[in-house]
Amino acid sequence: MLDIKWIREAPEALDAALARRGAAPASAAILKIDEERRAHIAALQEAQEKRNAASKEIGKAKAAKDEALASSLMSAVAELKTFIQDGETRERELDEALTDALSTIPNVPLDDVPDGPDETANVEHHQFGEKRILDFEPKEHFDLGEAMGTMDFERAAKLSGSRFVILKGQLARMERALGQFMLDLHTGEHGYTEVSPPLLVRDEAMYGTGQLPKFAEDLFRTTDGRWLIPTAEVSLTNLVLGEIVEDKQLPMRLTALTPCFRSEAGSAGRDVRGMLRQHQFSKVELVSITAPETSLEEHERMLSCAEEVLKRLGLHYRVVTLCTGDMGFGSRKTYDIEVWLPGQKAYREISSCSVCGDFQARRMNTRVRNPDGKGTRFVHTLNGSGVAVGRALIAVMETYQNADGSISVPDALKPYMGGLERIG
Repeated sequence: MLDIKWIREAPEALDAALARRGAAPASAAILKIDEERRAHIAALQEAQEKRNAASKEIGKAKAAKDEALASSLMSAVAELKTFIQDGETRERELDEALTDALSTIPNVPLDDVPDGPDETANVEHHQFGEKRILDFEPKEHFDLGEAMGTMDFERAAKLSGSRFVILKGQLARMERALGQFMLDLHTGEHGYTEVSPPLLVRDEAMYGTGQLPKFAEDLFRTTDGRWLIPTAEVSLTNLVLGEIVEDKQLPMRLTALTPCFRSEAGSAGRDVRGMLRQHQFSKVELVSITAPETSLEEHERMLSCAEEVLKRLGLHYRVVTLCTGDMGFGSRKTYDIEVWLPGQKAYREISSCSVCGDFQARRMNTRVRNPDGKGTRFVHTLNGSGVAVGRALIAVMETYQNADGSISVPDALKPYMGGLERIG
């Protein structure tokens, strides 16, 4: 959520930022609600002052035995009381209207984010490694998995419908190995604290990280009103919901390996085959809570932590800076890591690392106490995939495939695979 004080002071800056994102201006509508709310609050304060003054005069009038004046003042106080009570209801309505309006406004991009309407305007930042050259026609992951009998979409569809998969045997073990390898790397070498968080959360948590109200259709909701997390970012970031943290606690670096659940409502027809876009998938999430002045440095650090996963696995990838039209709702700047898939002959996103500034902190009302102990300020939050386990499995399968349909095990995974050299 953006700061209403900033919008009052620089409405043209808000509209310019929205234009960069391809969105319509919003400052006039927001300021109209804000001005009505502020005028209403001022009227309530004035009425309260009049009521207090009249109440004092009633006592004086009674002391002077001026019953006519006392009666007149009591009638005025009663009217003011009714006005104030009704006005407090209206104040709550205006508060909610302003909050609702602000809740739908995306974050302001940083100045160095490239402008553009969609992914075609993303800018390559750098690459790692080389594309593996195979002396045979590479297969896609679903052809490899189905041929091995370890990847079953048909039975998954019988159980759950489309966009689900069943992994079996050595392939299921490799998926588990990938998740464990990532967790060990991030906790053992990168300084993240492992968390096993809830997978079901309340409205407040989804609102805090920006999934609600705008993206409700992309989520799964239970019959008791809770939500299945679309990413562990929701649970991890909201660990500080409504809190004031001490400066010495920051940066707070958290990681979790969890199932994630997405309805993919906005991606009908995309990536129907295979397990690139599933309703349920596993992901290792990275979240940082920082002081405002260190968040940009933390963003670069988070990216390097996610990259290290792919480097250790020997996977070729590139990093791109997302343009304004392709960034997420709560992000100020996002790096995507796109891994090369030989079977698809294409780069596909395997991690997004975003710095959100105080956008989520304002929604969560999470602050850090100033180092001098005087006053507080909103924390900054960051999140990134470290990385998507299913897509890492796809990349390993397609990169390390052999002509006979087997898959060599990357060196980094061998300790987690009981020393196996290949599967299939």
